[in-house]
Amino acid sequence: MQRLFYGGTNMYLGVDLGSTNIKAAIYDGSMQLVGQQSRPVEYLRENGFVEFDAERYYDELAALIAQLTRDCGVSKIRQIAFTGQAESLVCVDAEGRACMHAISWMDERSTEECKLLAAQFDAALCERVTGQQALLPTWPATKILWLKKNRPDVFAAAETFMLLKDYIVFRLTGRKLADMSIATFTFYFDIYEKHYWTQMLDAIGIDETRLPPLVEPCSVAGPLTADAAQALGLTQDTLVNVGTLDHFAGMIGTGNVRPGGVTLSTGTVMALAVMAQEPAPRDSGIAMHYGFLPDTHVMLPVAESGGVSLEWFRRTCMPETGYDEMNRVLLARGGENPLIFLPYLVGTNAPEFDADAAGMFWGLRQEHDVFDMAHAVMEGVAFMLRKNCDAIAAKGTKPDHIIATGGGAKSPVWCQLQADITGLPVVVPREKEAACLGAAIVAAVSDRQYADYAQAAAHCVAMVTRYEPHPSAFLETKYRRFALLSGRNPGGPPLSPRCTQQQISSPPRTRRSGASPGQVHRKQVNKHGLRKRISSSAWRMEGKNRGHGACAGRDEGRSVARLYAGRRPAVPGDPEGS
Repeated sequence: MQRLFYGGTNMYLGVDLGSTNIKAAIYDGSMQLVGQQSRPVEYLRENGFVEFDAERYYDELAALIAQLTRDCGVSKIRQIAFTGQAESLVCVDAEGRACMHAISWMDERSTEECKLLAAQFDAALCERVTGQQALLPTWPATKILWLKKNRPDVFAAAETFMLLKDYIVFRLTGRKLADMSIATFTFYFDIYEKHYWTQMLDAIGIDETRLPPLVEPCSVAGPLTADAAQALGLTQDTLVNVGTLDHFAGMIGTGNVRPGGVTLSTGTVMALAVMAQEPAPRDSGIAMHYGFLPDTHVMLPVAESGGVSLEWFRRTCMPETGYDEMNRVLLARGGENPLIFLPYLVGTNAPEFDADAAGMFWGLRQEHDVFDMAHAVMEGVAFMLRKNCDAIAAKGTKPDHIIATGGGAKSPVWCQLQADITGLPVVVPREKEAACLGAAIVAAVSDRQYADYAQAAAHCVAMVTRYEPHPSAFLETKYRRFALLSGRNPGGPPLSPRCTQQQISSPPRTRRSGASPGQVHRKQVNKHGLRKRISSSAWRMEGKNRGHGACAGRDEGRSVARLYAGRRPAVPGDPEGS
C-alpha cells in the first residue's frame, strides 16, 4: 500500500478493474493522492479458454477497498467511479449470481462463431453500426453464440449477459446497467443510435430483455447496498459511478479531453485514444467507440505488437540487460541506424488488420549488434504509431500532441523516437496511474467538485517531461521504406511470409569501418536511394500512394520491384540514374 497524502474532507475512489491487477486509489477533493493498492487477478487457462471466477473477483475488490480505506483512515467516500477492461463476459442468473466462470476478453474459444457471424453480416454494415472493422473472438456477441451452441445449460440459465464492470456495479448497487462506452465492445451496440443492434441480437439468439439497460458513461448508478457498504467498510450513502472504459479514463487522467490530443499507452499492446471531431464518421476505417462524454466518439486504434515486441526481444536476445541499461547505451550511441524491424509478432490490428502478418528484421548485417536491433524494435513500433496517426489525420482529426503513458513512457529513447517520427511533441504526465486518477476525476466532476473535465484536468494534471520533434530526411525516407515493407498505406496489406523478395527493395549495406555514422549513411543513401524521391515513372504507377509497396499480385509491388531492378531513383540536384 502506498500512502502519500491526506487532506480535505471530500474523498473520491477511483477503481481500475484491470486484466492483470485490480487497482484502487483514494484522492481528496484537490485530486491529491491519499493512498493506493492493487491485487493480482488469477485465471484458468486451457486450450485457448481463459476464464476467471467473477464472484472471487468481486470479493477481492471488496477486500482491497476495505483494506485501503482502513489503512488510509478513511471511512467516508463521496463517490466511487469505475474503469477497466471491456469485453469480459459474466452470465448472471435470476438470483444475481454468476452461472459459470467469467469468460475473459483474452479467451479465443469463439473463433468459429466469428466466421459464422462474418458470413451473415457485411463488414461495411458492421462498421457503420458498431464502429468496428472486424469480428473478433474478443467480442461478447461471439462468446454468447458459443455458449448457445456449446453450453446450452448456461445459455438458458443466464437471465442477464453482463460485462465485468457492469457486473461489479450491479453487485455494489443492485442495479443492472450497461455503460455505453463499454457496450461499444460487445458488437451488438449501435454507437451512433445508442441502442442495442437488434439484427445482431437475433443472430446470436437473445433479445434485449437479457441485457442491462443502457446508460451514459460517467453517470451515477446509485448508493451502496447495505451488504456492499459493510463489505467495503464504507457508509451506505457512498455513491457508485459507472465510470467509463480504461482507455477513456486514461484520457481524462492525462488531460486529453478535446480533439487533437493523443493518449498513447504502450504496454503489452499499443493503444491510441483520440477524441473525434464531430460528427464522427461512420466509415472511418479506424476503430470508433462511444466516448466518455454524451454523444461523442473516440478513435481507438489498438496495435497488438506494442511493448510486447521490445519485451520479446529483450527476453530472447539480451536477457541479462535491463531496460535502464538498454536506454543508457542507446542514448550514448546516437546516430542513424538503417536497420528496420516490422513489429508484427502476433499479427497486426490497426491500421492493417491482418492476423497473418509476421515480424522481421530487414537489412540485418554482421556489423549490427543487439543494441542496434533493440533500437530498430523501438523505431518499428514508433513507425506503427505514425501510420495510425496518419490514418487518424486522414479522417478529419489531426493530432497535435502525444501524451505517453504505460511502460514505454519510461524510455527517453523511445519517446524521442516517437516525437521525431510523428513530428509531434511527446509529453509524459506526472501521474503514473492515469486510469485511477481519471476515474477519480469522473467522480469529482459528477459530484460538482469541478465544472467539467477540462477544468479538472487543468487543476489536476501535470506534465513532467516534454520531447520536441526533430524530423530528419533520413527518418522520413526510412519510414517510407518501412511503409513499403509493411504495406502500401494504412488499411493495405502488411508484409506476410507469402510476399516474395522481388516485391520489396534491396536492404541497405552498412559500412561502419573507417567512417562516422553520418558518412556511413551518406554512402548508403547514395547507393540505395535513401532520402531520394522515387522516380517519376514510379510516381505515376503508384498514384497518390507513391512511395509505398505492396504484397503479391499488386501493381504497386511490381512497380517497386521494377524501380529497384536496374534504375537508381532520382535525387533533387542529381541526374537521374540509369
